Amino acid sequence: MNIIDLAPGDPRLTTDALPVLAELRPHLTARLLEEVHAAGHPQGLRFSALYDTEGRCVAVAGWRVIANTSAIRKLYVDDLVTAEAARSTGAGRELVAYLEDRARELDCRVLDLDSGTQRTDAHRFYLRERFSIRAFHFTKLLR
Repeated sequence: MNIIDLAPGDPRLTTDALPVLAELRPHLTARLLEEVHAAGHPQGLRFSALYDTEGRCVAVAGWRVIANTSAIRKLYVDDLVTAEAARSTGAGRELVAYLEDRARELDCRVLDLDSGTQRTDAHRFYLRERFSIRAFHFTKLLR
């Protein structure tokens, strides 16, 4: 497997990564993803895509480094998706290991993510990967 970071404007963001991301974020269109990446990249947003040995994109992570008072410096994962057809193949584990390595390279103390309460299969995966449940995440919709 091969992992690459996708720069803004890289056509693989929409041709390869979007179909995988859309499994978690069905509202995403190519245009919306490009807009989010263009606006988010200056804020630190990055996308990493994992390709299998046949050259298919099978997992994608959207992530950024955040400085805050609780973790001081953390790599926050906005999106972590393995294509349904590639689950239980080790792709998710490999992408998490890559993110851990990046976090260490970037002097982060924590690898952090949120997961919807309904995503119990994902929770089992995160617990197997030695993530712990450390907080509740609260949201107030403004529209």
